[in-house]
Amino acid sequence: MKQAITFEDFTKVDLRVGTIIEVNDFPEAHNPAYQLTIDFGTLGIRKSSAQITTLYTKEDLLNRQIVAVLNFKKKQIGKFMSECLVLGAVNNKDVILLNPEIKVKNGTTVA
Repeated sequence: MKQAITFEDFTKVDLRVGTIIEVNDFPEAHNPAYQLTIDFGTLGIRKSSAQITTLYTKEDLLNRQIVAVLNFKKKQIGKFMSECLVLGAVNNKDVILLNPEIKVKNGTTVA
């Protein structure tokens, strides 16, 4: 387990629901990954790199809702700029995406 944080620390993390609207291969990545384009409603469109190729095809991901951290600083990954962090449960080397059980409006806050 990691170091304990306060509730105030947690409230600084901006967790939102978005819908994947585009998926591309990312052959330049060190580990197999996709480049995702995600719609967060009024918060706009963001891009992210995700190492989720073992369990998901591009077709599986298109139009899927996900949960992401929006207030991380952008991260350059090769020639690609990642603008958010898509969340998933890590099981060995597999990542299982976190998503709402029922479809919600893009940009909805996760608390």
